[in-house]
Amino acid sequence: MSNTPSELKYTQEHEWAKLEGEVISIGITDFAQSSLGDIVFLELPEVGTSLDKDSPFGVVESIKSVSDLFSPLAGEVIEVNSELVDSPENINENAYDNWMIKVKPANMGDYEELMSAEQYTSFCDEN
Repeated sequence: MSNTPSELKYTQEHEWAKLEGEVISIGITDFAQSSLGDIVFLELPEVGTSLDKDSPFGVVESIKSVSDLFSPLAGEVIEVNSELVDSPENINENAYDNWMIKVKPANMGDYEELMSAEQYTSFCDEN
């Protein structure tokens, strides 16, 4: 199984979430980037966008496919990683160093409900 940092939380759609104070950074997992192949394009929402839990917030495109990105929680986008939009291939180099958006959560319970690294690893192994 690919690298799965234990300090992060995970979704069944292969996004990761990292709590930093009252803000949550979101990106895609190593499993996702290796499944996608070489990432060539990234579309992210604008700052101020309201997200609903489990709803699409952007698109990642690789040489193999186009995939929606799903928000693990409801909240407001307070920062967007514009450097990553300009260089989406950085996700392939290290999926966990390259957050996509930072969100101020509407409900911290959404974050608490996400999978642990152990649960996510089991999920990936089963699917």
